[in-house]
Amino acid sequence: MSTNVTTGSMTHAGTFDNIFITLIGTQGVSERAKLDSYGRDFKTGMKVKYKVITRFTLANLLLIRLEKDNLMFLPENDWFCSLVNVRTPEKDVIHFPCYRWMAEGEVIECVFAIILWPLHWFSVNLCVPSSSSRWTEFKTGLPQHAFFQEPLSLPSVVRFSFTKDMDSAFNCSTALGEIKMKKLVKKTDQWVQMEDMKSAFWSSRTAVSEYVQLHWMDDDFFGYQLLNGSNPMMLRRCTELPLNFAVTNGMVQPFLESGTSLTLEMKQGNIFLCDYKRLADLPTQFINGKQQYVAAPLCLLYKNQVGKLLPIAIQLQQQASEDNPVFLPSDSEYDWQLAKLCVRNADCLEHQASFYLRTHLAETFTVSLMRNLPAAHPIHKLLVPHTRYTLQINTLIRNRLLGPVGAVTQSTSIGDEGMTNLIKKALSDLTYSSLCLPEDISDRGLQSIPNFFYRDDGLRLWSFINDMVEFYYQSDSDVQQDTELQDWIKEIFIHGFLEQSSTGIPQCFSTVEEVIKCVTMVIFTVSAQHSALRAGQFDYGSWFPNAPGSLKQPPPTSKGSSDKNTLLDILPDMNTSAYLVSVFWLLSKPSSDLVPLGQYPEDYFCQMAPQKKIRDFQAELSFFSESINDRNKGLQVPYTYMCPDNISNSVSI
Repeated sequence: MSTNVTTGSMTHAGTFDNIFITLIGTQGVSERAKLDSYGRDFKTGMKVKYKVITRFTLANLLLIRLEKDNLMFLPENDWFCSLVNVRTPEKDVIHFPCYRWMAEGEVIECVFAIILWPLHWFSVNLCVPSSSSRWTEFKTGLPQHAFFQEPLSLPSVVRFSFTKDMDSAFNCSTALGEIKMKKLVKKTDQWVQMEDMKSAFWSSRTAVSEYVQLHWMDDDFFGYQLLNGSNPMMLRRCTELPLNFAVTNGMVQPFLESGTSLTLEMKQGNIFLCDYKRLADLPTQFINGKQQYVAAPLCLLYKNQVGKLLPIAIQLQQQASEDNPVFLPSDSEYDWQLAKLCVRNADCLEHQASFYLRTHLAETFTVSLMRNLPAAHPIHKLLVPHTRYTLQINTLIRNRLLGPVGAVTQSTSIGDEGMTNLIKKALSDLTYSSLCLPEDISDRGLQSIPNFFYRDDGLRLWSFINDMVEFYYQSDSDVQQDTELQDWIKEIFIHGFLEQSSTGIPQCFSTVEEVIKCVTMVIFTVSAQHSALRAGQFDYGSWFPNAPGSLKQPPPTSKGSSDKNTLLDILPDMNTSAYLVSVFWLLSKPSSDLVPLGQYPEDYFCQMAPQKKIRDFQAELSFFSESINDRNKGLQVPYTYMCPDNISNSVSI
């Protein structure tokens, strides 16, 4: 038999080491053979032909096994194998997609690309247990994750490429360099005037961040952010006021259209609510030796006749009382701005919890995939491009952003303990419906609110992804008999959602439709949804009064005592603000080796039908990108976070 072995084209993909191959068929296994040709065999981007001699027939070829040994006297270096093609004596060409890194001593088994599944009769274990797919706990009550504690301890198959390593280091050093250049790291003083803030991060401004700086105090922009900013997850239609919200018809009547009332507007679907109740009773920390604070506000908003969403009442704590007034647009300028600033702080904290919870869940999907779905499984092939870098990203987040010394927890009022509790609360409130965009929009009553680009773009993407997925199962009995698929969703329920039946997450699959919905949810969560929550953080948070991670003074308990100095007093200190903004910048910056949604550099599917599905998917995404770009030309604040060109296939940053 002859084999063609293709080495990846990325930087440092080649190796000097020895590579061995074993062929496995339905009637036998070949001897272990060294792949050796003239000159250097495994250079970056090269495709090399080798002969593999077998002494007896293997019948139908199913599997190849690759092994890597260090070449004597040379330092060990990883090898990226893209594809192995085997030409049989019968002149058939069998494709074995690999697309992974190999380190010294590793064994990789690649399965025939168009093998029929399931292989219940096949005795070779295609899901080899490894430490990379062991479950462990970060903190009690949070989704479990892969066993590894440090990025360098991850197996090469899931680690960053050399290009990504350099890009990540550059981002971190650049972000910190910005802070040091502004001499903010050691400045524990409070801001003296708003003008001083404008000079911070001047070299990294965006068109949106400049707009935010100019309009962050405007009521209509306040409402716009809740639809299309970095956290579009809190807003919902209000049909009945919460009992703990002390707002009355008379209070808000001046801010409604003439001839109407709050009760009538609620019936007509024009009143909306953001309730930050999860922030109530969270512990807070000291930063720079100063006690920090957090509000748990309720914010009522009104969609007026021209389609603008405007705040009309804010209560800063959950329990109505004399020292917890309802702030109104008719209050003094500084009272109203201070109330909105407290809401922006609450929204910033809720956004962080929502973002990291969904990022954690991406790791849950990935680890269960590695543990339960063999490489030959069609759902593994479909999902594996959407797991790129996920394990390393999550490891970095746990080590550098969260935890007692994390950049995020040290820069927010609630600290490590409070953030952990907030994510736990968010997980307990999370439902399967809230992860499925069409149901989430319906449940929140946001189907008809205008200028909601997160909804409009997201629903289009959800539909495209759904069409892509529905090819792979033909009958409900196929689903019910697929034990690997059933194990995959069962472990997600156990280790990701901690066996909380109230979430509605499936514990098993009974129908094709259930599989399509779940796989669509996974792909949407790790690609489009992740982009929507990640990419706008610097745009909306670099002007830090718009997204303060902490409050240095308690939320006001009365009206009439605020002035411009009150706003400066409540904002976090210089170094605290700068650290959090540097995180926003780091997380918002697109990767230099971004693989956009719908692009599959690794060709896992060789059949014509799935390849046509992929081409159709790509064509739809390309047309959709053009339509988004055309729409954005007419917007003061373009919404780009769900443009397919800007969405990564996976949680890769």
